[in-house]
Amino acid sequence: MQEHNVLNGPWDLQGDQLIAQCRHESIRLLEQNLVGHGILAASATPQAEARAYTRIFGRDAAICALGMLVSGNQLLHDGALASLDALAWQQAANGQIPKYVDPNSGAADFWYLGCIDATLWWLLAVHEAKRYTGQVNRWRQAEERALNWLLCQEHQRFHLLQQNEASDWADIMPRSGFVLYTNALWYRVKQIYDLPNLDSTREQFNHLFHPFGPARPDDKRIRLLQHYVRQRAEPGDLYLSFVNLAMYGPEGDVFGNLLAILNGLAGDSRSERIMASLERYRVAEPYPVRVACEPIPQDHELWRAYMGRHQQNHEFQYHNGGIWPFVGGFWVMALAKLGKREQALQELEKLARINSLDNWRFTEWFHGKTLEPLGMAGQSWNAAMFLLAQHTLEEALRPEPAAVL
Repeated sequence: MQEHNVLNGPWDLQGDQLIAQCRHESIRLLEQNLVGHGILAASATPQAEARAYTRIFGRDAAICALGMLVSGNQLLHDGALASLDALAWQQAANGQIPKYVDPNSGAADFWYLGCIDATLWWLLAVHEAKRYTGQVNRWRQAEERALNWLLCQEHQRFHLLQQNEASDWADIMPRSGFVLYTNALWYRVKQIYDLPNLDSTREQFNHLFHPFGPARPDDKRIRLLQHYVRQRAEPGDLYLSFVNLAMYGPEGDVFGNLLAILNGLAGDSRSERIMASLERYRVAEPYPVRVACEPIPQDHELWRAYMGRHQQNHEFQYHNGGIWPFVGGFWVMALAKLGKREQALQELEKLARINSLDNWRFTEWFHGKTLEPLGMAGQSWNAAMFLLAQHTLEEALRPEPAAVL
């Protein structure tokens, strides 16, 4: 790993050979994975086709759009807009954005128990696309329908979204009721679209997902949900992954906690404690980032039979503690947000290295202990999140303009 002094410069990360090569390979992969209607989840192979990865996924394409828009590449810029258009084109009549759209047939899929986060990510990506293009009316009607659909999922007193099990990106995990990851996104959507009850959402988010502090909520039902947790859980610095009636998620959802930091739900001191806790769990060793601190074992009360489907979600596998490089991009951005610039740069280099394994395979995920490469090759959001993480860190390292006297 190259040595850097990011406090004094240089701030241009293109000088790092590995980072520069990963940027080049990321752009190449994204260009390769583009079709007329947008960005595929992964490179087109027989295996990817069999598992429907050759589709334009709501969450994947929207996350990819965030990196593609800052890439400086016109083809990727246009592909990001095409992805958002394709998803809007197949939006449900009630406003929900599909889990995915088949670019060949045009058919849309909405998953078994619904797919709540596709709509959230689509709205966040559209907001960024409007900033970059100035096309404020391009998706206006679709945005209004999407926001209305989400508001119909919001608890009318807690002002948090409610959902089924296995209905977000962690689609074979038992998180249900009020889910950390989903509501961290919801808070950001409410911010940028100026939706009502924003302060209440933030307040109840912190009461519900971190119920160990001395403050007590006014709402008796929130207090009861807190009571169930406090009777059984060990207090810690991480937010719970979900809270439902007499149920909660203690496994340590890394992605959800990072989003809480990035979207302003955790204050400065709590953000520092969260990052310190994640570092104690060594979630970025050897590569960023393992997505569960303490994976759910098969004998745990939260284990579900569907988690063992295809032997996929056992401990340290898939969403239950696998290493996901695209989430590593959010890890780098959280470090940058907290001013940990030297560490963020080191983690960006590690992210480049894991993408480079097996001749720049851009592997979907790795076993959290053995580091066995698993999932699809040519994963688009690995490449896009590397571009976004690099862009974010470069912005954080850019010297402040000199004051004009």
